[in-house]
Amino acid sequence: GFVQVVTPIIISKGSLDRMSVTEDTPFYKQVYWVSGNQCLRPMLAPNLYSLLNQLNRLWEKPIRIFEVGPCFRKDSEGSAHLSEFTMLNLVELGLSEEKCPQRLEELAGLVMKAAGIDDYSLVPDRSDVYGKTIDIVAGMEVASGVTGPHRLDTRWGIFDPWVGFGFGLERLCLVREGYQNIKRVGRSLKYLDGVRLNI
Repeated sequence: GFVQVVTPIIISKGSLDRMSVTEDTPFYKQVYWVSGNQCLRPMLAPNLYSLLNQLNRLWEKPIRIFEVGPCFRKDSEGSAHLSEFTMLNLVELGLSEEKCPQRLEELAGLVMKAAGIDDYSLVPDRSDVYGKTIDIVAGMEVASGVTGPHRLDTRWGIFDPWVGFGFGLERLCLVREGYQNIKRVGRSLKYLDGVRLNI
């Protein structure tokens, strides 16, 4: 099985740099800075990379970890975006490279089944951070998956094949419930369990 981890919400500018999120990238403009060198994490991946590097010395492979936690982006325009949202990231390190695509499909199926969503597609896409991704689309993108070895890996001391997915939990709820506005399922003072309070 997968081991749950809990990592810091405030991360360093250096961690973002290692993810290729630098001042000249569009993603950088979405970051909430706490100070000149620290920000609220816009993604879980930097901390998970760091943990994988440590666990790789201590655990036998395959190493399977997941985290559920808040992320923050200046990304709140529209009915499908929130500036504070919850991610589920799961990563498996140390399987054979030829098994990575199949394992990515299996993990997609496990999470989508648990979310109660049967109608979805795996769609190749591109990301500013990762380049080539496999997105899970169920009327909208609800997750992005990546396989390694990846160009970012060596910056974190990772050299083994791996697979990983990042799911937006509010988007999964939005799709499952058939809502039109993600604010109904996000952290809110206006909605409770999808029901508007200020009526």
